[in-house]
Amino acid sequence: MCGIVGYLGKREAYPIVIKGLRRLEYRGYDSAGVALINANGELNIYKQKGKVDALCELCADKDVSGTVAIAHTRWATHGEPSSRNAHPHYSESHNLAIIHNGIIENYADIKAKLSAKGIHFQSDTDTEVLVQLIEYVMVKKQISLLEAVQVALYQVIGAYAIAIVDKRDPNQIIAARKQSPLVVGIGDDEFFLGSDASPIVEYTDKVVYLEDGNIAVLRRGEELHVVSLLGEEQELQVKTVDIDLGQIEKGGYPHFMLKEIFEQPECLTNCMRGRVNVEGDHVTLSALIDYRRQLLAAKRIIIVACGTSWHAGLIGKQIIETLCRLPVEVEYASEFRYRNPVVTKDDVVIAISQSGETADTLAAVQLAKQRGAFIYGICNAIGSSIPRATDTGTYIHVGPEIGVASTKAFTGQVTVLTMFALALAEAKGTVNRQEYLKTVKGLSDVPEKIREVLTTNERVKDLARTFTYAHNFLYLGRGYSYPVALEGALKLKEISYIHAEGYPAAEMKHGPIALIDSDMPVVVIATHNAMYEKVLSNIQEIKARQGRVIALVSKGDATIAKLADEVIELPDVLECLEPLVATIPLQLLAYHVAVCKGKDVDQPRNLAKSVTVE
Repeated sequence: MCGIVGYLGKREAYPIVIKGLRRLEYRGYDSAGVALINANGELNIYKQKGKVDALCELCADKDVSGTVAIAHTRWATHGEPSSRNAHPHYSESHNLAIIHNGIIENYADIKAKLSAKGIHFQSDTDTEVLVQLIEYVMVKKQISLLEAVQVALYQVIGAYAIAIVDKRDPNQIIAARKQSPLVVGIGDDEFFLGSDASPIVEYTDKVVYLEDGNIAVLRRGEELHVVSLLGEEQELQVKTVDIDLGQIEKGGYPHFMLKEIFEQPECLTNCMRGRVNVEGDHVTLSALIDYRRQLLAAKRIIIVACGTSWHAGLIGKQIIETLCRLPVEVEYASEFRYRNPVVTKDDVVIAISQSGETADTLAAVQLAKQRGAFIYGICNAIGSSIPRATDTGTYIHVGPEIGVASTKAFTGQVTVLTMFALALAEAKGTVNRQEYLKTVKGLSDVPEKIREVLTTNERVKDLARTFTYAHNFLYLGRGYSYPVALEGALKLKEISYIHAEGYPAAEMKHGPIALIDSDMPVVVIATHNAMYEKVLSNIQEIKARQGRVIALVSKGDATIAKLADEVIELPDVLECLEPLVATIPLQLLAYHVAVCKGKDVDQPRNLAKSVTVE
């Protein structure tokens, strides 16, 4: 969620941290702010409700000099979105300034104790409580800022990534993390901070991903210093990041979301590179080689995920059960973590997360590990928390996804789940050779099939204008297409704010049919598969009630074309691979409806890309 940026070095810090905030806008936020220490030792904080542009307007006539700065984009948790609640926050003396991502769960108790000691608060946030606690400890115990941070963090309950500066020591930034991502970039006599690597890669490719419970000391003229909450020295693991700046810029597209939709053929090719051989007849996953025994011994697979990743998991369930003949359960991570699930050492838990930082999914992983399950991660963000917490896994390698509404990460997750099912089925001997070869070849052809679907963009754009008026949408599918219907509905409501629901087509008559009238657009995925005739009957039921049907059909289908109001043709693919092509026009439909309605496509209201709080 919130974005953290910091700089300490020789250059003017303000342009660097503002550019960094823009790189992190995709995470979702409602206010932004910056703290700088100038050459006179003054600690200046400027913050504003709204976008980074609003912050820049505020700072236009302000003193933004200085070579040390921390900056932040806030997604409101405690206290309404406002300039007052925006970060950074001063301590009472105005000597310290802090930025924070996460939630301090026991902030109310700490605030009450500090208030009783005469400390005054200027905001409604849990973050201000933390900086006031740090200063109180620092003054009372007469200790250094690092020591005060250690003492204070030992008292708090919750998740955090923080950065803090002290105007009396302009050569230092203290940063710490627990269950919320934080990356330190190491340059030439300079340091960078970011919630992820995107604000850093323009300046250095050398980064350190802080582990839970670690505190980093960034000091001018010295090496990076990392300690634990108890003061124990931590060994540095410097990683090299490989992110092309072009991947985090729009590249001529009006929005990141449209760019990322059109990137999918190349992204899925990258996802399969080195895993599906060039002949298209074999899948190799290193995890299936290195952990063959554990995966073959699985009696059950449990998939845990949230949102779009959960929809990918529903598709993965069907593919894995079909090819591997293993029972698969798909759980919302947020529910799984708070009940008492039956998990044993015979289970494999697959955790799916685009960001690798999803708080609920990470907590589900930790619970499953405690119960003895083998954990397999599917993520996009290299070096993120979930890959580090799992036993093994597979990166989807689709490149940074900036648009809040996931597109290429979804198809990347489905592709990895398909490869996983194929590799495991071959190892188990549960798939015959002919079916295996046909599926691998079909998967390797998917990028070209998606390119074909993308040629419908202008057609979908015209269609979207027709349906911009709608207040409700219904999405229907069966079998592999049911999760696609869920995902299509989610995309539409995420970015256009139109209420939309996805249903199994057969369930329409058990309630949703009551909603259908001439004002209700119904999107039906009606390709030529095993349940084609059943879905055809559903379309007839909709038309009998004057519903307006947008049908996704197989190329050349004339039957449904006579019934539906609008038809989008899809190339023929194997039934288990249909989600990878059918989801594309639904992404385009959501995008163009939102554009027609004048919505902020890349940063929809109230949403965040990386959900690091519950």
